[in-house]
Amino acid sequence: MGKHSKNKSPELQQKLAILPESPGVYMYYDAEGTVIYVGKAKNLKRRVSSYFNRTHDVLRTALLVRAIADMSYIVVPTEQDALNLENSMIKEYKPRYNVLLKDDKSYPWICVTRELYPRVFMTRQRLKDGSKYFGPYTEAGSARAVLELARELYPIRTCRLPITPEYLARGKGRLCLEYHLKRCLGCCTGRISPEDYAVYIEHIRQILRGETGELMAYLRSEMERLSADLRFEEAEVLKQKYRLVERYRAKSVIVSQTIDNVDVFGVDDDDRDVYINYMHVRRGAVVRSVTLQYKRRMEETVPELLSYAIDEIHTRFGAVCDEVVVPELPDSEFDGVTFIVPQRGDKAKLLDVSVRNARQSKIDNLKNLEKTDPEKRAERTLERMKADFRLNVLPRHIECFDNSNIQGTNPVASCVVFRDAKPSKKDYRHFNIKTVEGPDDFASMKEVLTRRYTRLMEESPDDLPQLIVVDGGKGQLSAAVEALDEIGLRGTIAVVGIAKRLEEIYFPGDSVPLYIDKNSESLRVVQHLRDEAHRFGITHHRNRRSKSAIVSELSSIKGIGPGTEQTLLAHFRSVKRISEASLDVLASVIGPAKARLVRAHFTTHN
Repeated sequence: MGKHSKNKSPELQQKLAILPESPGVYMYYDAEGTVIYVGKAKNLKRRVSSYFNRTHDVLRTALLVRAIADMSYIVVPTEQDALNLENSMIKEYKPRYNVLLKDDKSYPWICVTRELYPRVFMTRQRLKDGSKYFGPYTEAGSARAVLELARELYPIRTCRLPITPEYLARGKGRLCLEYHLKRCLGCCTGRISPEDYAVYIEHIRQILRGETGELMAYLRSEMERLSADLRFEEAEVLKQKYRLVERYRAKSVIVSQTIDNVDVFGVDDDDRDVYINYMHVRRGAVVRSVTLQYKRRMEETVPELLSYAIDEIHTRFGAVCDEVVVPELPDSEFDGVTFIVPQRGDKAKLLDVSVRNARQSKIDNLKNLEKTDPEKRAERTLERMKADFRLNVLPRHIECFDNSNIQGTNPVASCVVFRDAKPSKKDYRHFNIKTVEGPDDFASMKEVLTRRYTRLMEESPDDLPQLIVVDGGKGQLSAAVEALDEIGLRGTIAVVGIAKRLEEIYFPGDSVPLYIDKNSESLRVVQHLRDEAHRFGITHHRNRRSKSAIVSELSSIKGIGPGTEQTLLAHFRSVKRISEASLDVLASVIGPAKARLVRAHFTTHN
């Protein structure tokens, strides 16, 4: 065994030495006898030995190995048995180093009861009472929409009366308002037979199973039969039902209807959290969708997490289809299951829909987190940015620079400041370019960064940013790097450039840009930074051009100097008001002689 095993007790070393080369589940214990990790293995000896015979780069794995005081294992016949046992033991012991399934949601189902006159309703409890449950639905709104369609098509009862043959024989039923509104056919009094009512229930089950094609074919044939018998009013009722089902089907069918009875697992990998969406597709329609969120504790790969998710779905719903569409093969085999990794075609489109659902769950969770725990959300965003921008520390203080000039006039630059991934507007600064002639973005960027950080080093050396973002590609980034080199901050502050399309991140000395996922939290912060820098810079540029235009008009009046210009603007606030002022009012501000010059200028030019 390796160096880690030599530091362990003789009893543990002996157990490691005699491990069998067969499938199984292993458990690690700390010094207090608490289960701290549960794992599965195709080959127990090879898998467990790998923890102890090499150095681990990932800190959490190294900490786990250091904490192991004892171990035990269970041999099972197959790899799938190992996965099932591992999953149940993780739920039982909740070991601190294992991947955590974060799924405390109670998804809605549609229940069809097992009664003489079955009821159909939405519920979040799935009981073993003989009823048939359809779902789960990721949103209650989706379940309600299907339920409303069923009730619009067929007059099914909504009461909770225990209608049995004995109940009907006693004749205790009383017709309620639902009957008079023609939303129920009087089940409580036996006005519709259980056999006729069962036809309605079977049609509703077809909708819930996604078998809308069969239902539409049935409705169409019945319409034609009734029309042939000249029963046009009854045929019209069926026609309305046909259109309702057709409209529902158009919304629910997402791919080719030739795809039938397929399971799909889409993955959105966010490094720390992995979202796996499960969809069951029948006749081209999604009839079940659930998203599982796994929180990584160690170095779990996507194939490992896919195996966990497939086993979890099997546990919840009792079966997995023979054909399963996945983005990559899971690390476990499942009896009778064929895995497909599609590259193109309808199944690839279906996988894309599942991935989008997984990603949407992530976005929804982040939005909820921002509302309920904004500090935790900010911390998560900063961790993501630290990884994406190759930083050594969290970028709690970020500054972004943008140049603004129109046709080379009034060149200015803006600096916006974000603290903990949020704008700190009191720290925003703008700069008038002083040393650069003409529209030279590179030189302007160098001047602004030199001025900004020379002053910051003098006034607040403890408040330097951890990350500088410059709006532009390699040219602007090189100018920023030169400025930091000359100031002596090159190794202290990280700097990156953002190309115009926003997906390209340039690093100093690297000609190949990094492309960040468009849905990444890092990119959203960068977009916000750049939008703010652009907005702040444009606003200052417009103000400066406006003031420049005002001053240039007043300064063109012969005999009016800068001091008089400032006096007029301070009193009247705008050139328009100066132009409209009477000679007496102007004289009261700047004297009679200058007032006549100003009045004569505006009289001539208006």
